[in-house]
Amino acid sequence: MTSQTIYPDAPKAERMRHDLKRRSLAVSTVERVTPNMLRITLTGPDLADFPSAAPDDHVKIFIDGVDGQPQMRDYTPRRFNRDACELVLDFALHEAGPATAWALSAKPGDPLTVGGPRGSLVLSPDIKRFLLIGDETALPAIGRRIEEAGADVEITAYVAVTGPGELQVFDSPADVALTWVYRPAEDAASAQRLLGALEGIVVAPGTYVWIAAEASVARAVHTHLVESAGYPLAWIKASGYWLLGQADAHEKLD
Repeated sequence: MTSQTIYPDAPKAERMRHDLKRRSLAVSTVERVTPNMLRITLTGPDLADFPSAAPDDHVKIFIDGVDGQPQMRDYTPRRFNRDACELVLDFALHEAGPATAWALSAKPGDPLTVGGPRGSLVLSPDIKRFLLIGDETALPAIGRRIEEAGADVEITAYVAVTGPGELQVFDSPADVALTWVYRPAEDAASAQRLLGALEGIVVAPGTYVWIAAEASVARAVHTHLVESAGYPLAWIKASGYWLLGQADAHEKLD
């Protein structure tokens, strides 16, 4: 006799909408977290009503391009402290676009306009298991999810980075199992190493799966979990945070 795995219904979640607002902020501190990750803390009274209810929220930053025309780029609020009016953004230095150029030259006092977030997907506190899969661009959301989780939460994460120098440490009371998957920067749009790490994975029912990476990588991981691991679509959220060869491009896959 064979047994059939019973999966619960779709995870309970509330989609919150926020009033769109542009905020005029200033750089407070600049910190090199790893060789390829720059952390910038922004401050300003405009943050008094800043909303960020989910770890994978995103805001838009407005910077000048090489031609002087305004450019917009999406970033995840890594941390936010309303009392201190501080917003932390992490910049993965994986490309030489205007946002990276701005971050590399940023110094205390420099202005930055930030818009959003437009909304937040707030998961039910009943969800106690997470599988997080991503690359450097997903690390702000993954780090925030880990650090904001309670002691009764189990988190398994697989993160693709270029090498040991890019490892980060997260302080969390949660039960966290973190696997770093090394692959060279030129293979950032290849899913091979991540898929190898996930080979044979068994995802327990009731686990919320979150995937974010280069679009083709996120798509391949999403397909693997659905077709090879047999995990239900309703419990997976997958996003292409960037597309190889395209500026300011992203793709929702679920």
